[in-house]
Amino acid sequence: MIALIKKHSFHFLELVGEYVSLIGDVITASIKKPPSWSLVREQLFHIGVMSVSVVAITGFTTGFVLAAQSFYQLGEKGLSGVTGVLVGKAMITELGPILTAFMVIGRVGSSMCAELGSMRVTEQIDAMRSMATNPNAYLIAPRFIAGMFMIPLLTLFSTMMGIFGGYLIAISLFHMTAASYFEPMQLHISLFDVASGFIKSFIFGVLLITVCCYKGMKATGGAAGVGKATTQSVVTSYILILVSDFFLTIALNLINQKLKYSWMQ
Repeated sequence: MIALIKKHSFHFLELVGEYVSLIGDVITASIKKPPSWSLVREQLFHIGVMSVSVVAITGFTTGFVLAAQSFYQLGEKGLSGVTGVLVGKAMITELGPILTAFMVIGRVGSSMCAELGSMRVTEQIDAMRSMATNPNAYLIAPRFIAGMFMIPLLTLFSTMMGIFGGYLIAISLFHMTAASYFEPMQLHISLFDVASGFIKSFIFGVLLITVCCYKGMKATGGAAGVGKATTQSVVTSYILILVSDFFLTIALNLINQKLKYSWMQ
């Protein structure tokens, strides 16, 4: 039993080491010799533009649900005026970054893993190494750079669509005014909330791109192995994003409290 635990522990540490090494190699390659604009532009279109529709629908419908739940839960207590604040806060700090990352994983991350996995099992990546071409720089770096730029932008778009969707429900179904929906946001949504959502979306983007690419680069066993790697990449990305979201929330709020305390001194 102890030997089995040690074996799995060493295997886990080996995977973590390979993953961290991959990230370091990609960052180094991106800085030393950035990939060509054509490769980055293709990934910007694939990750960003092609994901706009699904991100918009997700954010829009989430705003519907948030507005309805907030109004029904708080309206009978005389707090229906905070509907806009709840929708805005939830979309900016939590649901916007998380749901956008989940949608991008399902639409882009899985295809990245499958594409790289197919190249891996057909030995195309080995052929690139034999020609003195770094596959991390050629295949992963363009996706990494595009993901860092596009996922925060997609998160911003999703958040705006969620707030707008909540606004439509609030004024059409619950007969709230635009002022009662938007004005409390100016008082209760701070720059920290916006920065928190941006930081989360950036880190989620790095996680999902690198995890999906790593799993694809390590795929073995033919078509079945590619399918298994793709499934693992999606599940692993989901878990890492949820876990990192908890720790980021704690860390960012602690930093915010310390900054407020230092300013008061």
